[in-house]
Amino acid sequence: MELPITREEAIEVLKSMPQLESDMNHYLESEAIMRGLAKRFNTDEEYWGMLGLLHDVDWALTKNNWEEHSIKAKEILQQKGFDEEFIEIIQSHTYGYEEIPTFKDNKRVTDIQHCLAAAETMTGIIYAYALMRGRKISDMEVKGLKKKFDNKTFAANCNREIIKEIELAGLSLDEFFGLCINSIKEIREQIGLE
Repeated sequence: MELPITREEAIEVLKSMPQLESDMNHYLESEAIMRGLAKRFNTDEEYWGMLGLLHDVDWALTKNNWEEHSIKAKEILQQKGFDEEFIEIIQSHTYGYEEIPTFKDNKRVTDIQHCLAAAETMTGIIYAYALMRGRKISDMEVKGLKKKFDNKTFAANCNREIIKEIELAGLSLDEFFGLCINSIKEIREQIGLE
């Protein structure tokens, strides 16, 4: 699957907008998990990684106007040469949100759409849990993460139902949690974790 820009160019696109460090961390974590999933499904790591990295490409411009989120992304991604399929996968992570009327009735249907939505949502729980553990992810275990996942008040804004969509792509939650932990461990220094 051909990508019109390199990873470095994608990072430049993100940095050309006023990004919070926490948002950049989220993009990198989403990229890492998507790469891990690509490896698990024996598919294109660069393509899946790019989806994770750019899934919120318009967030810096739309975070105060959710209605536009992933709508502006289409313009940005088209200008960079991404095709309709890539853009549709990116937009699919916002399907079902009341705050985004354009997509509130849309449903994710493909494995890659389920994976992206689950991956980017899971980053919030993992990062919050790592912070609670003194920024430590190196010895995080699935069992502990599962407890936090089951506690609906922990990282309450992370929609557990979206994360459970990973099962529609053929992974158990336990396997997904392990994959997420291991993927983020690999980039922990870039995102300020130990």
